[in-house]
Amino acid sequence: MAHSVPVRCPACRREHTFSPPEYPCSCGAAVSVPLLSGGGAVLVRHRSWADSWTEVRCSSCGEAGQWPQPEFCCPCGAMVRLAPGTGGAAEHGTGVGRAAFRPLTIRTSHDAVSCAGHFLRWLGFQDVRTAVPRPASGIDLRGSRVLGVVDATTVPTALRDVETLWLHGMSEELTPVAFSLAGYERAARARADELRLPLFVLDLTGTPQPVNDAADGFAARGAEG
Repeated sequence: MAHSVPVRCPACRREHTFSPPEYPCSCGAAVSVPLLSGGGAVLVRHRSWADSWTEVRCSSCGEAGQWPQPEFCCPCGAMVRLAPGTGGAAEHGTGVGRAAFRPLTIRTSHDAVSCAGHFLRWLGFQDVRTAVPRPASGIDLRGSRVLGVVDATTVPTALRDVETLWLHGMSEELTPVAFSLAGYERAARARADELRLPLFVLDLTGTPQPVNDAADGFAARGAEG
């Protein structure tokens, strides 16, 4: 596993332990983005695709690759990015013992929708379909028991988006689920908690992370819930 570092959220000042994700180099080695000594956490208020990637050179084969900047969504709703360090990549084996879920690296908004659909199917919602481009309804994901939206913009998901998704779910008697690349506004997060609507944030590695209790329960139960 990659070396964990303590990091304090700049928004709520809560301290977390963060382990940078690992990526598979074409040579088979696992590469992780080295972190700046001492943390260096900053809030991500507006994301640009160009600023979301960093170059890391594999210390096994020497090949340079573009990988997502290390970041996470704090339980307070803030998206936090850690400053990458220098000196090349850290190597941590060859990827043995990977989790059953295989992330899909996100480079475009279409990738974000595909990743969210892939995650729902992994949870057991096998008939989930993705809609690209987005239909007039605004629903990006739809199955026989679940529907979802994927906010791939560079600003936090707003309260109105959460409430609209919930209304779609209630009118169609389906479970609504939200995915966002830039996190959620505080009001949106609070309303989702009231409605028990699962909220996930997508990092650029393609690994959905739950940001509220409803999402934790949804991920734990999956299609069996």
